[in-house]
Amino acid sequence: MSRPQYLRQSVINQMLDGIARGQLTSPLPSQAALARLYHISRTTVRHTLDYLKQRGIVARRAGRLCIARAPTDDEGFMPLPCPAHVAQFEQALHALIRQRQLRPGDNINEQQLVQASGMAAAAVRDLLLRFSRYGLLENAGRGEWQMRTLEPAYAENLCELREMLEMHALRRFFSLPPEDGRWATVRALLARHRQLHVEMSSDYCRFAQLDRQLHALILSAADNPFFDRTLEIVAVIFQFHCQWDGQNLARRTVVAVEDHMALLLAMVNRNEREALRELRAHLGHARQTLTSALDGRARCP
Repeated sequence: MSRPQYLRQSVINQMLDGIARGQLTSPLPSQAALARLYHISRTTVRHTLDYLKQRGIVARRAGRLCIARAPTDDEGFMPLPCPAHVAQFEQALHALIRQRQLRPGDNINEQQLVQASGMAAAAVRDLLLRFSRYGLLENAGRGEWQMRTLEPAYAENLCELREMLEMHALRRFFSLPPEDGRWATVRALLARHRQLHVEMSSDYCRFAQLDRQLHALILSAADNPFFDRTLEIVAVIFQFHCQWDGQNLARRTVVAVEDHMALLLAMVNRNEREALRELRAHLGHARQTLTSALDGRARCP
């Protein structure tokens, strides 16, 4: 997708979201005001308004553009694999979470993120909207975004989605030909996990990187970019909410490493049934960790 097309689709999604949330009201601001609000050109504003008019979401009344109806959930554009600069920004946001600089309830200022990343404001806002759809962020208005606290029922839904996608990907992994280089990566990851297990008492924080590598390897077999984007966000949500529960962190990490080793060993032995069983057990432990973290936060004053 070309950058202008990506930008237009991003702004359309943002305006639809603004209308749905009541942040854009009738009559709509002028084209110049919308251009300033979304940090885009008037040409992009006109393309966006044309799209909304064609679908009957806005209409001209008494010389002013007004909201004719509320957008439905399926209008707009699906989040596609984003350009490289947006993916790099995602990594920067993930780093803030991993470095424990963002907590549930904290606010992020949109313009600060624009300045820190050097990206266009529309691209930054599109990324924030993408995370908001998965319950990590909430638009607080006026360029502020709040890190949300996950509700237990929503967490359960995320766990179910993660298990469904990863189990499917693992089944696809076992259809890879023997000469595929990813089988060698499985053996290398098992060796690295065994080394970490020995050195765990001094360096258990190294597990996060191995965890990302293992799950990314499994997902690669699905060869589906929508899986990748969805599970990347789900993984960040898991990490964001679990990292603040410091109780038994070392023990939980040991259990996770041992889960990984059991899964990797089954994969090395090409035992699909055992590997599926071990993955399901590992995801069950991750679900327990997330539930425990949310319960602990709920008990805090």
